Amino acid sequence: MRKDQVGDEQFDLWKSADLGDIVGIEGVMFKTNTGEVSVKAKSFKLLSKALRPLPDKHHGLQDIEQRYRQRYLDLITNEESTKTFINRSRILQEMRNYLNDKGFLEVETPMMHQIAGGAAARPFVTHHNALDATLYMRIAIELHLKRLIVGGLEKVYEIGRVFRNEGVSTRHNPEFTMIELYEAYADYKDIMALTEELVAHVARKVLGTTTVQYGDYTIELEPKWRRLHMVDAVKEATGVDFYEVKSDEEAHQLAQEHGIEVDKNMKYGHILNEFFEQKVEETLIQPTFIYGHPIEISPLAKKNPEDPRFTDRFELFIVGREHANAFTELNDPIDQRERFEAQLVEKEQGNDEAHEMDEDFIEALEYGMPPTGGLGIGIDRLVMLLTNSPSIRDVLLFPYMRQK
Repeated sequence: MRKDQVGDEQFDLWKSADLGDIVGIEGVMFKTNTGEVSVKAKSFKLLSKALRPLPDKHHGLQDIEQRYRQRYLDLITNEESTKTFINRSRILQEMRNYLNDKGFLEVETPMMHQIAGGAAARPFVTHHNALDATLYMRIAIELHLKRLIVGGLEKVYEIGRVFRNEGVSTRHNPEFTMIELYEAYADYKDIMALTEELVAHVARKVLGTTTVQYGDYTIELEPKWRRLHMVDAVKEATGVDFYEVKSDEEAHQLAQEHGIEVDKNMKYGHILNEFFEQKVEETLIQPTFIYGHPIEISPLAKKNPEDPRFTDRFELFIVGREHANAFTELNDPIDQRERFEAQLVEKEQGNDEAHEMDEDFIEALEYGMPPTGGLGIGIDRLVMLLTNSPSIRDVLLFPYMRQK
C-alpha cells in the first residue's frame, strides 16, 4: 500500500484499520522475491469495521466454553476447528456417495410425529395450534422409512436431525444428526458388512487411511471387524453364562452377586443388558459388533429363529461407545403388536422411555413388508472418532449451551 498509488485519504484510512476489519483492495497481483503472493494496491475501501478486538491469533480462545458459545470467533482463530467442520461436511458427502453408488435413494421424512417411536428415549413435546394437536419432535427416523419399504422403495436412507429430551454430556446433545438406512431382502449380517465397508470407505476418502488415532488409542477401521454375541461378551468379562440362566429370579440373583444395579421390574433380557453395559461396553476399544440383543430391549427387531430369547440385532462399539444400531427388521404385524403391548406394560411400571402403541405403523406392516435390514449411525460420534475430538461439542457448530 503506497500513498502515491492510492492517495492521502485512502492511505490514512488503511493506516487506521484494525485487526478484524474487512477491506476491499483493487490492484495488480504479483509475487515478491520470496515468492509470496501480494497485491500492489491502486485503491482501498473499508467494507466492514470490527468494533470488538479479535482474540490473539497465536493463542486463540482460551476459554473452551467461549469457543462453543461464539463459534465464529473459534473459526477465525483456530485452524484445527475449521478443519474439523470441513471434514464433517466431507464425511457426510462420502456417506452419500457410497450409498448412492450402492443404489440407495435419499429421502426426507417428517420431524414432527404424532407418536414418539423408533427408539427408547424421552421426546420433546410441542403443540400444533391450528389443529389443537400434541406433536413430538422425532426421536428416530426409523418408522417412516420402513413405511417406504412397504411402499416398494427397496433401498432408502435419510440423514437428518433427531431430538431427545435427555442430558447433556461430552457424548450427548439434545439434537443430533443420524443416518438411518433400510434395505429390502437384507438381514443383520448383510448390514454388518455394509456398516464396516461404509465407515472404512469414509475414512479412506476423508483421511486417506483406515488407521485413526483417538486419544491414546490407535483404531483400525479396515474390515473385517470382530463379531461377538452379547451373552459371550458378558461371559468373557464376568464368567456368567446367560445361556444357562433359566428365569428372571435367577438373573436378579446373579445381578446382586456381581454388584449390577437393576430395577425390581426388570426381566432376564433387561438384566443381561445391564451386565453388558456395566461390565463390558467400555472395554470394547477396537470396532466390535455386539449381536444377539434380548427381545425385551429390542421391540422392533426380528426374533432369532434358533433362540427366541434374542433378536437378530447388533450394535457397533468403538472406544467404548455405541456408534451404530441395526437389526433384521420385525415385519410380522402380529408379533409387532405383541411387542408394543409388552412395552406399554413397561411404561405402566415406570419406564418412561418405553415405546407407545403405533397402530398406523402396524397397519402398514399388515400390507406386507419384505424381509429388511436396517441401520442407524450417529453422525456426531463418527465425526468425533474420525477427527480425534474428545467432546460432541467439538463437532457441532452450535452445540446446546445453558443460558448465561
